[in-house]
Parts: sequence; structure tokens; C-alpha cells
Amino acid sequence: MINRLSLLFISQLLCVQLFAQVKVDQLLTENLKNPESVENTTPRFSWKLNTTQANTTQTAYELTVLQGNTPLWNSGKVNSDQSIFVPYAGTTLQSGNKYTWKVRVWDNKQKASAWSTPAYFRLALAKSDWKAKWIEPGYEEDTILRPSPIFKKSFRADKKIASAVAYITCHGVYEGSINGKRIGDAYLAPGFTDYVKRLQYQAYDVTNLLQNGDNNIELTLGSGWYRGIVGWWNQANHYGKTLALLYQMEITYTDDTKETIISDENWKSTTGKIAYSELYNGETIDNRKESSTWHPVKVVNYSFDNLVPTTSELVTKHETFKPAAVITTPKGETVIDFGQNLSGFIHFKASGKAGDSIILEHGEVLDKAGNFYNANLRTAAAKDVFILSGKGEEYFEPHFTYHGFRYVRVSGSVKPVQTEAVTLYSDCPLTGDFECSNPMINQLQHNILWSQNDNFVDIPTDCPQRDERLGWTGDAQTFSKTAAFNRNVNNFFAKWLKDLAADQLPNGAVPFVVPNLMGDAAGAAGWADAATVIPWTIYQAYGDKKILADQYPSMKAWVDFIQSRTHNDLWDNGFQFGDWLSYRADGLTENTANTDSYLVAQCYYAYSTQLLINAAKTLGKQEDVDKYSALLKRIKEAFFTEYVTPKGRIMSNTQTAYVLALQFDLLPENLRPIAARNLAANIASYKYHLTTGFLGTYFLTNVLSNHGYIDVAYKLLLQDTYPSWLYPVKMNATTIWERWDGMRPDSTFQTTDMNSFNHYSYGAIGEWMYRVVAGIDMDPSVPGYKKIRIKPQPGGNLSYAKASLETGYGKVGVDWKINDGKFTMDVEIPANTTAEIFVPVNDGYEKKNVGSGKYHYESASTTFQNKSLTVKEK
Repeated sequence: MINRLSLLFISQLLCVQLFAQVKVDQLLTENLKNPESVENTTPRFSWKLNTTQANTTQTAYELTVLQGNTPLWNSGKVNSDQSIFVPYAGTTLQSGNKYTWKVRVWDNKQKASAWSTPAYFRLALAKSDWKAKWIEPGYEEDTILRPSPIFKKSFRADKKIASAVAYITCHGVYEGSINGKRIGDAYLAPGFTDYVKRLQYQAYDVTNLLQNGDNNIELTLGSGWYRGIVGWWNQANHYGKTLALLYQMEITYTDDTKETIISDENWKSTTGKIAYSELYNGETIDNRKESSTWHPVKVVNYSFDNLVPTTSELVTKHETFKPAAVITTPKGETVIDFGQNLSGFIHFKASGKAGDSIILEHGEVLDKAGNFYNANLRTAAAKDVFILSGKGEEYFEPHFTYHGFRYVRVSGSVKPVQTEAVTLYSDCPLTGDFECSNPMINQLQHNILWSQNDNFVDIPTDCPQRDERLGWTGDAQTFSKTAAFNRNVNNFFAKWLKDLAADQLPNGAVPFVVPNLMGDAAGAAGWADAATVIPWTIYQAYGDKKILADQYPSMKAWVDFIQSRTHNDLWDNGFQFGDWLSYRADGLTENTANTDSYLVAQCYYAYSTQLLINAAKTLGKQEDVDKYSALLKRIKEAFFTEYVTPKGRIMSNTQTAYVLALQFDLLPENLRPIAARNLAANIASYKYHLTTGFLGTYFLTNVLSNHGYIDVAYKLLLQDTYPSWLYPVKMNATTIWERWDGMRPDSTFQTTDMNSFNHYSYGAIGEWMYRVVAGIDMDPSVPGYKKIRIKPQPGGNLSYAKASLETGYGKVGVDWKINDGKFTMDVEIPANTTAEIFVPVNDGYEKKNVGSGKYHYESASTTFQNKSLTVKEK
């Protein structure tokens, strides 16, 4: 019996030790899992440590890269705690080749992990690797409807196939199949870029789609952004008039021989069921049309110099929504309510006679009377038409369009069945989660996330529904920090910033929208500052130093452009958006919150200069640090002289004026408390309503909580009458609105000229909810959450808040509660990081320095008021 107990104890002990041993997993190459086309010829590797042991850090790693079974590089044992962005340092990698890699680590107890499960990556093609030819349809096109062209190629594979990779791009957007099976899961590929300067191609492992013997390849193209209608000015053919395809497939047989299948003069072209397709206007699918007559193709001599591999997440399908309700409106129309404002399309089944049709029109809201409403879409028809063949039950789904909608008006001669709404957005991994005891704040977080989902469609658009959907730079920069909490947007923004740099004007001005469809419309404060704000934000969030190095010339060019427009270091000329869509008073009893646009410009001039200095320090560019530090000093002096009274009152006397001056450190230390007090007084004068626009809103609660007015910040957050964050929530919004009063309390609407109900800018409050309400933050001197800071500031009568964030090292979690006079907090810190945890107590905080693990704290209940809090080291 004793021996049995001993053996049981020993086996349990071994199980505990094995479970506690460090395991290495979640291997990424350039932030992606097993990418098929890596642009960086010295790719960077990241991994996470998985363990239940507390206070675990990595002290060394060993990394090996192989081609097949042949080792190419072994790092040896490297004494380092670096586990993100570790660069390859072996012999030159060959374009188009597939490589595997694995890693093992040693922890701070000098125990080695097992080798990780191997990951792989494939290096992108070099320009010289392209053998394919650009091809266009060889038939005479219907220039009015411009139906989607189809290209096809048949070939035989007489040997056993070991692997096959297809490289695809086009002028337009595409979908492809091999032997009737879809190539990949991407939609709207190759994505939205300036096609002339940067045309993305995608790489797909198609081994499992091929077969021995006969194989058939088909690619269908849509107008997309290349020649489709883009922009409210209703312009088509922005990049060209004719769609074209580039296709190259590399096949390796089991006998190590290779074959390349390329687009060339041997392909055929025709049209098919997609009779009409536009991003804004929708799609017409006519199932009666067959692809029967095939025509030769036209080989064209387009450049390959603009081809770049896709390095960010592709647009894919995500959630599906079944109808929440089917409504018969007062007008007698049938409208489906899907319960969520989203971006995507409808798919369904239907049966009927040949020629029967179903028409779907998309809208975000119902009007005051309960009728379908789409006037705010302006010229975007957002109408899908489906025509039946009459051959039994038929399935319909659009291919080259998407819509922003919650409601769908259904008409036609037959009814759809099994109807679902399908979401489309970039496949950026979900990283953040926030919840608290107030259901309206939870709905606000829901709305923020969904506006991000719906507008991150290869680029950060302003809205997903009307005749716009453009990459407005101001919207993107104000929201970028919140975006980085909700999802991993490292690669998403890295791609878009390359687009920004490519479209930056020769004088350094940054366009209003990227990709740039507006010519010389560029250089506005708060918009063009995306060039400096987003690279620094992404570096801070992920520790990705390469994004700073890549974007540094663009950052510097933007600041130099501003300097070239100044007089005595004051930027007081040129077009400015100012604090876009700030509060405008309707009556005579309140003041309109109009902040001088050149005051805003000067603030952002200082901000961008400071961020450029930060980047220069990080990259070791001391000469630039010295140069721009001297410039920043002059910018601040010019601001103070022009806009601030000796007693600390700022000229515009608005919330935004005080917020920007305080956030960007433009005031002498002795005047900061005065400015903060003026800000709080201004908010009180509006009965605790915000009056800020796109540029002031982001920093409003941050400035208040940073300067001792946490109670005012919570009053603003909890305000539910116009203008406020919770007013749209009270009006049953499921996404963030463009205007504070997009729908008025009487259910009438703002102007149709500009009234999106899915516009993420005001959702920038989200990062404050993660950082201040829940308490998840980082030490800014150690980016990427290598050193974590947990410091919640309870308030607003919240009885609990909890949040989590999946960082490059693992999950950070906070869960605090106030119950019966007691404050409790549970914290989770991932391996290979450390943390400062600030536990609220009645007179401030107790600070605790910890390593990885799970921690529980209790203290007397704390209410944070308008006061300074002390920190006690523990």
C-alpha cells in the first residue's frame, strides 16, 4: 500500500513538473502564422512561452531554420530574453522557397524547453522570378454594364504532385478556382492600394486543389477599386479602364522536377453570371447566363516594378447573422433587420422560374415612421439583384461588392430563404476584451469594436456604406491606439503606412485620404499627422522597431513640410479641417465649441515634432534629435506667445483647445493646473457634456484623468444625452456614429450629405477604458508590453471592470470588483514579462513589482475623486 501511494505521489509530482515546464508555441514569422509570401529577406521570428510557473522569464534561445531537411542556420544558444522580432541571421534566403523553423528556450531556472513544433514561411518572389504575362479579355466589352470577365486555362499534370503555389494579382479584384474548388478564402483581393505605385499579389498553397491528369483553372475579375466608381464625385476608371490578370503557379513534382503555369496567350476569356458589379452600387447576378463562348485573350505589356507581396491579413468572411426580425413597414415593404450594423453582404437560397428576381437594398437605420431609409448613402445604390435560372433551388452570394447595413429591403418576384448576413473585414486577430458593470458602457465597447471591424477592409476606411469608404488619415490616426487594443493591427497599419509613404507628395505633404484619390488635397493638421502618430503608436503597442525605421523618412518629410509653411515657427496658413464635427449649438443659450483651426494646427505641429524626436532617439539618430528638439522648443514658444494669456487662458477657450495644449505639453508647468481647471469648468458649463470633435475627443478623458479630474472623466463617459458617447447607445446604436446627433432625440436625422452611422473616430475613448477603467497599460520606455503597468482608476459607480489583452508575450488580464466595502483585483501577467501593479487603497495606491503569474489583491473600497493620489512602494 505504501509503495502504491509512493508511486502515485511520484507520478503526480512528475505530471505537475511536466505541466509546469516551459513550452514554446504560437510561432509567427513577420507577425503571421505560416505566411506564404514574406517580403523581408531577413524575416523576424516571434514566439510565446507557455507555462504555469510564476516569475518565468526566458534567459536564452536557440533557433534553427531549415529548407526541407537541410539546416540553413542555427543561432546557437543566444543569451537573451528577446522572444519577439528575432531576425534571421543565416545565409541568403532564396525567393519563392519554403523554409521551416523551430525554437527552444531556457528559462530563469536554467531549464531548457523542448523544441517547438516547426512553423514555416515562404519568401516572396523577386521581380526576376515573374514569368507570367499580363492578359486582358479578348472580346469586345459591354462598356455600360461591364460584366465580370472570366479567364480559364486547362493543363495536364502527368506526374505526382508534391506541392504547388499560385501567385495571383489583377487590375481589379478577383476570385479563383482550380477544378471547381475555391482558391483561398480572401475576398476583394488584391486589396486597395495605388495600383500604379504598389500592386499587391497573393500567394496560395494550392497543392490540395490540383489532381493528377486534367486540371482547370478559372479566375473571375470585378471592377473593384481599379476601375470601379470610387469617391462621392462618382468617378470611375481611376487607375485604368480594362481589367487584367496576372497568374503564376509553381508546381513541384515528387521527382523534384518543376513546372510553371502562367497567364499567357494560351488562356481563354468570356463573361458569365456576374452581369454588373460595383463596390458602391452592388452586384447583378444572372444565373441564366452561361459561360459558353470562349474568346482569345490579349497579352499586354504592363510593368512588374510595382508588384509587392501581401504582408497583412486578407479580407475574409467572419460572423454570420440570421434575421433578428422580418418587418412589414408602414409603406408595406418587406425589410429584414439583422440586429447589427455591419459590413458585408447577404447570401441566401431561392427557387422559381427562369427570369424571376430578388432585389436587396441595404440601409443602416429605419426612419422615424419605421420605414426603410438609405438617403444617407448618397449616390451609392447598395443594391444587389439576383436573377434565377429556374433550375431548382439556387444559391446566391455577391462576389465583388460589400455594403454597410443593418436593414435590407427585399423585393422581387420570389422570396429568399435561409437568408444570412455575412461580415467581411480584414482578418486581424482579436486581442482585446473589455467588460464592466454598466451595460451601456459594454454596448459602447461593442459598438467601438464593430465599427473597427466594419471599417478595416484592407485599409482603414471612414465608413462602409456610402459613396466614400476612403482611407481618411485623420480618422485612422485618432483611432489607432484603440484599434491596437481590440485587434492585432501591426501588419494592417504597416501595409497602409507604406501606401501613405508611396502617396506622400514630393513636398512632404500627406494626402487627406490614402490611397490618394484626391490629387493635391493634402497637408491638413490632425489628418496628415497619421504619418507620425501611427508609426509611433504601433511601435509602442507591439515593439516593432522596423515600422519606425521604414516610416522614418515619411515622418521626417511631413514635419519638414510643416516647417516650410510656417512663419516664425507658427503654422497659421493653408486649409485646415480643425476639430472636425465638434459641437455646434442650435440655440442662443449655449456657445458653439469652435476651436481656432490654426491653434489646432500648431498643437499638432508640436505633437508630430515630438514623435519624430522619439523615433530619432529610438533609431539612434542623434543629429536629428538635437535638430528637432531645438525646433520643438521654438514651436512651443510660438504657441504660447500666440494663443495663451499670462494667466493660462487659451484663446479659443474650448475643451479641445485645453485638451490639446495639455496633452501635447505646450504649457509651462505652473499653468497646467490652471488649464486643467479651466477645462473642467468648461465641461461643467455644458452640464458635463463633451463638445469636442474628431481631434479633441480622443484625448479628452486622458487629460482629465492625468490631471486629477477622474470624476469629471467618468461623468462624461456616463453622460447619455446629446452630445455624449452613450447618447447613440441610448438610441439603440450598434456601431459608432459619425456625428454626435446623427439621429436626433425625436428620431429625425442629421443632413444626408454626411451622416454615417458606422464611423469609428469617436470610438477612440476605447483605449481609455482599457487603460484607465480596467487598468491595462505599459511602461512607455519598454514598448510592446515587455514591462506591464496595471493601474485601474475605479469610478463612475462601477462595481466591477475586467479586461484582457493578448500581447506579443501572452495574455494580460485584470478583473477588479468592489463589493460590500471591499476592493478585490485579480491580475494575470504573461511569461517573459514583468509588471508594476498599483493596488488602489483609500489614500492612493500600493505599488507591487511582480513577474509573470496570477495574483489576487484585496483592500478597503476606494472611491477616486478630484485629488492627487499617492503611491506606496511594496
